[in-house]
Amino acid sequence: MSEKSMSLHVSEIKNIAFKYALQNAIQHSGRAEVKAVINKVVAEKPEVRQFIKEVISIVKETVNEVNALTIEEQKRIAEEKYPEIFMKKEKKEEKKLPPLPNIHKYKLVTTRFAPNPDFVLHLGNARPAILCYEYAKMYKGKFILRFDDTDPKTKKPMLEAYDLIKDDLKWLGLKWDEEHVQSRRLPIHYRYAKTLIEKGGAYVDLCGRKEFKKLRDQKKPCPHRDQSVEANLELWDKMLEGHFGEGEAVLRIKTDLNHPDPSVRDWVAFRIIDTSKNPHPIVGDKYVVWPTYNYASALDDHLLKVTHILRAKEHLTNTVKQKYLFMHFKWDYPETIHFGKLKLKGFILSKSAIRKYVETGKFEGLDDPRFGTLCALRKRGFTAEAIRELILEVGVKPTEASISMENLAALNRKIVDLKAPRILFVDNPVKVVVHGISEYTTKIPYHPENKKLGYRILKLKGKEKLLELYISRRDCERMAKGDLIRLLGLFNVKIENVGESEVNTVFSGVSLEDARKHKTPIIQWVPVTDNVKVVVKKPEGLNLNIVEGLAEESLKTISPATIVQFYRFGFVKIDRLVDNKVIAYFAHE
Repeated sequence: MSEKSMSLHVSEIKNIAFKYALQNAIQHSGRAEVKAVINKVVAEKPEVRQFIKEVISIVKETVNEVNALTIEEQKRIAEEKYPEIFMKKEKKEEKKLPPLPNIHKYKLVTTRFAPNPDFVLHLGNARPAILCYEYAKMYKGKFILRFDDTDPKTKKPMLEAYDLIKDDLKWLGLKWDEEHVQSRRLPIHYRYAKTLIEKGGAYVDLCGRKEFKKLRDQKKPCPHRDQSVEANLELWDKMLEGHFGEGEAVLRIKTDLNHPDPSVRDWVAFRIIDTSKNPHPIVGDKYVVWPTYNYASALDDHLLKVTHILRAKEHLTNTVKQKYLFMHFKWDYPETIHFGKLKLKGFILSKSAIRKYVETGKFEGLDDPRFGTLCALRKRGFTAEAIRELILEVGVKPTEASISMENLAALNRKIVDLKAPRILFVDNPVKVVVHGISEYTTKIPYHPENKKLGYRILKLKGKEKLLELYISRRDCERMAKGDLIRLLGLFNVKIENVGESEVNTVFSGVSLEDARKHKTPIIQWVPVTDNVKVVVKKPEGLNLNIVEGLAEESLKTISPATIVQFYRFGFVKIDRLVDNKVIAYFAHE
């Protein structure tokens, strides 16, 4: 910046310095510190770094002037001229969950997350996982991971899902104190089933499904309901020995036959599954008698000493059913919090739909960026911190809540913005010829505020007063002859003519102040030689749009899995370098 430009800014710099000197003095018993004020001035007006010596001199003079005032005078002037000094910055409100009920009854608060490992986790599953973990952490309690995998036929577990779920939970930052797999606990479940029969709380039913349903709907007992304990134990043993086939026998829990909900009336605790045809991925065909969700979940909640169950309102009926099991055993049922349904807009979450899409071979797998699975969101560049914050924001409200991709993107943007290096990138590149200059070197920081990210030096070299570079066709289409354009971190050019494949310009100086004065648009660019091809995969509904372009060569030095921001394009996550081409996934703008 010229001396003339500097002189124009002295009064403005002095005014900024005076404001921050007053602020610093008031905070420190009337004495401002030069270094602190300099930092504030430079933060508000970064371009003054070019003449930092002059700025330091102005700040020193201003600080001496402020320190010569009494603290009462400092406050009076600040209140009159700079009332914003006294405005408290809004603290980021920490998301707090409401207290759990009846904490005083329990020595150790214990929560559990109990997924069925028939699929990877998606954003909806993250809600109970995060809530249960956060509550255990809040009360210095215990958080249990339990795989509810007792349906080897209808909701058959995926062997790989056990580890994939654990990977997702670790990525979310959740640590569990205990891990249990229900399919390995079947002998325990059998033992308690026998005890339940002995207590008269369960019976073996040999009726067909249609026959039982007809009686149930009429609120009439099944003919096997009142058979002796001895008869039930004998039939139970036969079930375990494989005497019955699928559908020929079930163990039922005795409930209220007059209950208004027919599904609650004498619900099934155990059924027979032919594991020679449907082997379980963990225990194979070792067992043929399998507990239903309500029996296995309820029993293990008691045995593992779970004190608080957090689940969606859709489980209200399950809670009613499970309480009958606890009643027969004379156990106290855990505290239960039912939260409202969570509507997720803009996410593909349906397990069956995702499976169907993957089977077509047109998708990349369960982590395809078009899906709402956690592995897909991770692949795109969404952070675990953003997902946790989103879930805590929704909380455990009993009413229905709705979140969208835009909600998640807004939270993620705040988190990655200060960490993501800014990279020059142009999609659909068009060549720009700059006349009047043959070489230029520029130093551009990777981030305007986060100096820890460092900088890179870009050298442009042409010949005979002529330089070449690339800009995006989108920018090219908005140009007209005579326009003044500022190339980001570079210099100003004047448009001579705009062709289909080339734009001719004339060098018009390096002054950023001139560009600002004329409200010149600032566009990004990429060198003609030192660049790298980029393919960005951008999900839009069921479509995966491929955006091709060029980025500055420094992108090749950035590690895979890094989230970067392509100027005026959006945040992307670097996936890999293949055949000298960077593959990236679009996260959001």
